[in-house]
Amino acid sequence: MQPLLPWASSGGVEVHAPSGSQCIYCLGSRALCGRKQCPIMLRYSKLQPVVSLRLESRTAMDGSSPPGVFVGRIGYPKVGVGPLVPPFFGDTSVLDQPEYWWSIDLDKLIEYRSSLVRGIFRVNVNNPWEAGRLFGLTQEMAMASQPIEASLEFSKPVKARLILDEDAQPFGPYGLVERLEAGSIKVNRVIEKAYYDEDLKASEAVYNAYSAGVPVSSIQKALSAAVFGIGRRRRLVPTRWSITAVDSILAERMIESLREYPEVGEYMVYESQHIDNRFIVVVMPGKWCYEFIEMFHPGSVWNIGGGENVAIGSDYEDVEGRTTYARIGGCYYAARLAVVEHLKRVRRQAAVLVLREAGPGYLLPAGVWLVRENVRKALAGKPTVFGNLENALTHAMKRLRTPWGLIIKESRLLRNIRERRRITEYLRE
Repeated sequence: MQPLLPWASSGGVEVHAPSGSQCIYCLGSRALCGRKQCPIMLRYSKLQPVVSLRLESRTAMDGSSPPGVFVGRIGYPKVGVGPLVPPFFGDTSVLDQPEYWWSIDLDKLIEYRSSLVRGIFRVNVNNPWEAGRLFGLTQEMAMASQPIEASLEFSKPVKARLILDEDAQPFGPYGLVERLEAGSIKVNRVIEKAYYDEDLKASEAVYNAYSAGVPVSSIQKALSAAVFGIGRRRRLVPTRWSITAVDSILAERMIESLREYPEVGEYMVYESQHIDNRFIVVVMPGKWCYEFIEMFHPGSVWNIGGGENVAIGSDYEDVEGRTTYARIGGCYYAARLAVVEHLKRVRRQAAVLVLREAGPGYLLPAGVWLVRENVRKALAGKPTVFGNLENALTHAMKRLRTPWGLIIKESRLLRNIRERRRITEYLRE
């Protein structure tokens, strides 16, 4: 990683570029990646207002935490942990609650992410209590149900770092915390009860909180901050891992009951769109099986320099479930949770195909919440109903820019359905 001198002191934002990055030659002005808008300049424009408050020269700040807590994964098992606090007061809950983000644009999302200052102290995930009061308060903030007035003191001036990498998610400034003070903390009573129950398994605590109506994002924070689990076996879970863990735990628990439900009787196509991501959900009669396919068009994140080719990936499970981690990562589990929630709500099982298509307007990774919340949104809407598979797929095909032959070639679920149909037709003859 090498510093980029022309920007190194620009507005208090440190700018770094990975070795070999073409961004170091572009500086957002020459469009070497072929994009109409530079994702790095977009992140920079949202960071600058935060550091303009002179955070880079301060070793203390006050603000209202959404509440938010971050657990890093770099250096595992010794990781950076701490609260997320913006340098202002008020109702900041929306800054770290993805359930309310499905309608915001990319600019607003980056603004939210960039405004949260990460206070960091390093601990071993196996014994975070060694940090004493710093960890104790951070853990309380992870259990909170509303914004908390917080005061932080740092060992060095707060820094803002911008990585010249189009795949990097937006983050706000950060600083090493020496002291943390918090005002009155109103904790979520369901999460608090699980915290004091040292005989309750983490997976049970997660499902109990969900069943009581606690938002998934709040459950993820609590699991990350070692709030759940059996006694001293509790461990910190890096934020990225805890998000997928909660999605997976909840869906696996509900899938058990889905297998007892009758099958849907029609072919239904649901749809939603957000930040140049289109989601198509095809619900078909059949025993429980699920497939998630994502397609990234040229110019979108993860498909830079791919010419005219669409980058496509998928993963699948049938009624037997899966025993390995999905190749395409957390998005698979985020979409699956939304699908399972819907089927449990209507008390049916089905074969479900989720298609995600990202266009060039999707400049940088927003996080798996984008998938979960938009599949939820799609399934909460009114479907287009068909009497057969061919008409349902024809409708879905017209809603996407990806060549349909590419999807058919990728889809294991559709191949399995077509094979079963051919066998059935043969037996009828």
